[in-house]
Amino acid sequence: MNKTLLIIAREYLTRVKKKSFIILTLLGPLLMAALIIVPVYVATKSERDAKILVVDDNDYYINRFTDTEHLHFSYQSGDIEELKMKCVNSEYDAVLHILGGTQSTKLNLYYGEEPPMSLRENIESQMNKLVFDKTVKDSLHVDPKKFDEIKEYSRVSIVTLQLDENGEEKESFADMNRMIGLVCGFLIYMFIFMFSSQVLRGVLEEKTNRIVEVLISSVKPFQLLMGKIVGVALVGLTQFVLWVMLTFVIVGGVQLAAPNFFGASAPSIEATAPASASQMQEMAGAPAVAEPSLFQQLFDFYPFSFVQLIICFLFYFLFGYLIYASLFAAVGSAVDNETDSNQFTLPITIPLLLTIMLIVPIAESPNGSLSWWLSMIPLTSPVAMLIRLPSGVPFTDLLLSMVLLVAFFLFSVWFAAKVYRVGILMYGKKITYRDLLKWLKY
Repeated sequence: MNKTLLIIAREYLTRVKKKSFIILTLLGPLLMAALIIVPVYVATKSERDAKILVVDDNDYYINRFTDTEHLHFSYQSGDIEELKMKCVNSEYDAVLHILGGTQSTKLNLYYGEEPPMSLRENIESQMNKLVFDKTVKDSLHVDPKKFDEIKEYSRVSIVTLQLDENGEEKESFADMNRMIGLVCGFLIYMFIFMFSSQVLRGVLEEKTNRIVEVLISSVKPFQLLMGKIVGVALVGLTQFVLWVMLTFVIVGGVQLAAPNFFGASAPSIEATAPASASQMQEMAGAPAVAEPSLFQQLFDFYPFSFVQLIICFLFYFLFGYLIYASLFAAVGSAVDNETDSNQFTLPITIPLLLTIMLIVPIAESPNGSLSWWLSMIPLTSPVAMLIRLPSGVPFTDLLLSMVLLVAFFLFSVWFAAKVYRVGILMYGKKITYRDLLKWLKY
């Protein structure tokens, strides 16, 4: 046992002290934080103020456009040929010409320099509403405001409520569930494949350099195998924990330094349904409340247990990695170079790749038969179960999946130990599947 611990410590310290590990550990959180921060920053900085001159040949849409934070409308009548030149001499950023008569739904937007991307969308949205209100008033003789009230009162809103085994109901957010499941499934696939490949390369390196011959003289092959697998597993867990902690520190630091950074550029995570009259009265008399942080909004909005998700993520990553690392270590001990290992690693990785190919169908139907079977098969369950988990998995299904995963891990370790004991000292022979089956009988 002491020798196994020494091998684990050697594998762990050797890899943790590498410059590549340190650089990747520092760059990983920066990249993940950038995925959160950069889109928000770009969205806030890409918007610039723009002045639009509206020329209406009908004289109906004068003073009817609504100014926004970045768009400001002015109105003028006259010859369009002269007025449109005002965007050339930079007096206005754009000139909007609304044609007269039956062509009033056709608009010409003149500009000198490329306007903001949101300009056209904003104008089209406002113009569609103005044309629709005019049609309602002229054809149906109904006040547009009254029509909007009727439409708002008749709008249907569906609240999805999920029932647990005891009949207790809780609000469900299916789209958010699928998104979190997709992210977790892809991350666990990436981690398992990345760290399992490190075990394969490590075993091959020791075998080709003949270092393993010296090690085998002091320790048993099984101790060497388990020390390498567990050592790399601890490296993976260390890197994952550091990534999560540093990402939260970076994003949290941005939130503290600029409290309105996330809230100012995007709507709150809470539902944006229109408030009722009573709610408006309550809001009018209520004192101002500080805007909650990004993390507080997320945890208040999403009623899923993130602690349970993290625990299950670590469990499935650990045992999924141990299974694939054991099989990869067996392959590495049986061949002499990485090229020869492809014929053995491909059948092993096909289940994992198949699950990634089916990641969208699993997320769309997390409780379907395909998702259920993939979450029970040990070679696919680490990815499939993490995709299903945010949508709610019965405890019996989760327990059965975990038991099968642990049982298959024990089998994979037994198989890898049998192959490793014979193959690690065998050189210069092309190994076949028949040879591997023979080694299991030794």
